[in-house]
Amino acid sequence: MKKKLAFAAALLAASVLGGMANAKTLVYCSEASPANFDPGTTTGGNDFDASSRTVYSRLVEFKHGGTEVEPGLADKWEISDDGLVYTFHLHPGVKFQTTDYFKPTRDLNADDVVFSFDRQFNKANPWNGDKYLPNLTWDYYTGMDMPKYVAKWEKVDDLTVKLTLTEPNAPMLANLGMDFASIVSKEYAEQLEKSGKMADFSTKPIGTGPFQFVDYQLDSVIRYAAHPDYFKGKEKIDDLVFAITPDATARIQKVLAGECDIAPYPNPADIGTIKANQDVTLMDQAGLNIGYMSYNTTIPPLDKPEVRHALNQAIDREALIKSLFQDAGATPAENLIPPTMWSWDKDVKADAYDPDAAKKVLSAAGLTEIQLWASDRVRPYNPNFQRAAELIQADWAKVGVKAEIVNYEWTKYRSEGKKKDRPGAFQIGWTGDNGDPDNFFATLFACSAIGVSNYSSWCDKDFEDLIQKAKKTSDQAERTKLYEQAQVVFQKQAPAFLLAHSQVYAVVRKNVSGFMMDPLGIHRFDGVDKAE
Repeated sequence: MKKKLAFAAALLAASVLGGMANAKTLVYCSEASPANFDPGTTTGGNDFDASSRTVYSRLVEFKHGGTEVEPGLADKWEISDDGLVYTFHLHPGVKFQTTDYFKPTRDLNADDVVFSFDRQFNKANPWNGDKYLPNLTWDYYTGMDMPKYVAKWEKVDDLTVKLTLTEPNAPMLANLGMDFASIVSKEYAEQLEKSGKMADFSTKPIGTGPFQFVDYQLDSVIRYAAHPDYFKGKEKIDDLVFAITPDATARIQKVLAGECDIAPYPNPADIGTIKANQDVTLMDQAGLNIGYMSYNTTIPPLDKPEVRHALNQAIDREALIKSLFQDAGATPAENLIPPTMWSWDKDVKADAYDPDAAKKVLSAAGLTEIQLWASDRVRPYNPNFQRAAELIQADWAKVGVKAEIVNYEWTKYRSEGKKKDRPGAFQIGWTGDNGDPDNFFATLFACSAIGVSNYSSWCDKDFEDLIQKAKKTSDQAERTKLYEQAQVVFQKQAPAFLLAHSQVYAVVRKNVSGFMMDPLGIHRFDGVDKAE
């Protein structure tokens, strides 16, 4: 009852944010609370929905509903012939959001761009470490290997920024369209540093995006208002409300009842009910994603590829996928990247179900117990971690391996899971950020991503050499060959159990227009309208 009252109160408050009786309010049923509102420090899709995709802008952005890069804060750019220097020309007159806690005195300029990246790698920057947030890590910047490739960011003039690389990097422009590359306000940071309130930077965001932050009721409701001075024009929606609803069935019930306008990730069991409802549209597309389970390859006997292969062979993957995804649909994952992505190798196959062979290897290795991790969240690549864990637990029991299921809330789950000494098998997944294979191979399994997003703590020289070579050439045919070889190495070494590439869904009420699904898993509200 309390939750219903809080939600109703939030909607009432949102309806008057714009000071107009006829203000348009869009309610989005979010699947989880954000870790915070600083996109440089976060890694979850719900974190980015709540911050960078509403509050912030980037130098370049992905075309709505696609993976092609288009102008963002930068109207245009040039890349030197040797691929080492990127020069960005900023859009003039870009306004930061004005709120009750920050009144900007200037427009966005090159100082903000340089600061936004400098804080993510410069140890001398006061915003880089614990002075800002305790145990702060810059997972995306590190996981994308940006420290290795970025020589320097520098201001040429107020509207010109130059990026110099240490060596050519083919995915770099696409990387800069990602959420971690959101541009923040240096002036706001300086104000908070002087007042001793640096932590507010992550809880009271200021950006140049389509919506500005208003209020957050922890684990309940986030409220935004349209940014009146947004450089691409004020949005048609006046007020945007995130109603945080972790339970998938509850999210859909709210949409069907008209309490929410949009909800992602329905429960597979609810697909039939949704299709039968005349008031909503069920949107779907093949996800640019992968659901998988990482083995900690540094802890015996999981440090042996034959043991990891045997654990894979013990899992009835076909039955697992059928139970998890039901009518929602999913494609068994043969490779780390989905078959819709260029360089996918059709000749590489995942381990086949063979419990008898698995039992022999696991018995010889002396593996009788293992930890099996499961979170409480629904993700597009895995709609039920706990159910998946129970089914895998049953399969492993048949080959003599007792699995202890370890449960944590989503934010702590990821934090604990990335620790290098985390034991056992860790269920996780990924939705591509930029449409480039490097965003899967390097981000998830590069040596530099250990402790960040490489939950297997796997560092393989052959694999590493191939993916690093692939970054240095812009020749897609050559890059394809290298990634195909990397897939062969990955299959041979088996640092993870590959589950599936899922179909992704969103439920939208029919009076909502302009909302588009995105292959990058982005939920954007710019351009969205609602008929009252």
